[in-house]
Amino acid sequence: MKAKPFARQLKRVRRICLELPDVMEKISHGEPTFFVKKRVFAMFSNNHHGDGHVGVWLTAPPGLQEALIEEAPQVYYRPPYVGSSGWIGVELDQVNDEVLDAHLRQAWHLVMRKGKSNVRVAQRMSPESLQRGHGEAIVHRRTAGAAPPDRRRSGAAGAPSGVARWDDERGVRPRQVSGTAGGCGVI
Repeated sequence: MKAKPFARQLKRVRRICLELPDVMEKISHGEPTFFVKKRVFAMFSNNHHGDGHVGVWLTAPPGLQEALIEEAPQVYYRPPYVGSSGWIGVELDQVNDEVLDAHLRQAWHLVMRKGKSNVRVAQRMSPESLQRGHGEAIVHRRTAGAAPPDRRRSGAAGAPSGVARWDDERGVRPRQVSGTAGGCGVI
């Protein structure tokens, strides 16, 4: 018996989310929802109120929702209820596991760092980068004296796997790093 499309997609989302530290899943508003620090970072959506989407709703940095919808409207959408707060909807059958993983980790990271970060991270994905599963991070300092992001190289002594590698002072183009301990691969 073949799995229903939504069951296969939920399995993908669940596998990635539950690999992240301190994540718990529970049903909220009738859908599987993923929490970290008692705050929602991702919500599975199976044809919510007949909208036709089998997707995941994710918290996102300011401006990302509009950029993604403009660049790839077949992949991204504005979800009901939380869309007005900047959340993005991702059509799950339109993204590969690398892209889905990057988005889920970014949402997790935003919630984990909420209120503690002096760095705002926005990720833009071009249609070409969606095909490859890579994005370009843009880091904006909120204050002049802000501490720089973690620039430890993966594999360096004491650096946990999963810490993003930064190419230059501005923090452009993080590379996906395997593992999840201590952080997210693409932010």
